Amino acid sequence: MSAQRPDNPGGPERPQGPGQPTPYTQEIQHAQVTARIPEKVSRGVFSTAVIVLQGPHEFVLDFVLGMAQPHQIAARVIVPPTVMPALIAALRENLHHYQAKFGPPPPLPVPPPPAAPPRIEEIYDQLKLPEDVMSGVYANAAMISHTPAEFCFDFITTFFPRSAVSCRVYVSAARLPGVLDSLTRSYQQYQQKLASAPPPPPHQPPL
Repeated sequence: MSAQRPDNPGGPERPQGPGQPTPYTQEIQHAQVTARIPEKVSRGVFSTAVIVLQGPHEFVLDFVLGMAQPHQIAARVIVPPTVMPALIAALRENLHHYQAKFGPPPPLPVPPPPAAPPRIEEIYDQLKLPEDVMSGVYANAAMISHTPAEFCFDFITTFFPRSAVSCRVYVSAARLPGVLDSLTRSYQQYQQKLASAPPPPPHQPPL
């Protein structure tokens, strides 16, 4: 971890007057490999699909468990847009290493396409969203690992004083290419929206 104070890098904050310390900022960097893993997160959850929602300031990753009826959202992770390129790159790199060692993941049966794509409201009407998952957890970093059978996502919050794993999700190797495709397409759509958005109005000085 490192900390920097641009205005006073050599020492602690000095008060300007009685009870009047000057404000300051710190830039903090954490080593993700030392992230703490809380007990309630350590066992993780299993997921068979992911739904990616775009907001103006965040991506919402809903990891779905579709092995019983009704299907339910097993984990909800909120990540800022700045994290998505690194997440996609790390996932693509892990998949490459997996393929080099074990070969391509086994293909899944391709279901017949629906007559019309369902609306997002229709999809969520069929999903169970537990109250303790509804607000989700935040992550501004991620670590990905794999075995011959599955991939593990450790979503991390790099907050002071120590990084911590906020959510752990397991995905089968066969499902991994679909997860990568969903994340990639969603981020590409986000970039297209940014490119087509009108420029902000010019700054007007106060009268």
